[in-house]
Amino acid sequence: MTRKRWELLRSMTGEGAMTIREAARRVGRDVKAVHGNVRALLNAGILYRTAEGHIVFPYDAVHVDFTLTKAA
Repeated sequence: MTRKRWELLRSMTGEGAMTIREAARRVGRDVKAVHGNVRALLNAGILYRTAEGHIVFPYDAVHVDFTLTKAA
């Protein structure tokens, strides 16, 4: 999960369905760059696409707890 994807998810948390253009506006990035992140998050099952083609992160809050270890 990249920093840019975390920023995108944070901007979408609790906001309901939106277009990719709206998501890009919220994070101050161009649509093409955000589209790539959206595609990756859709493929991972983190974002969902509505019947109208909007994207949605269907959570009001997220708690993430993980441990990083040294690579072998």
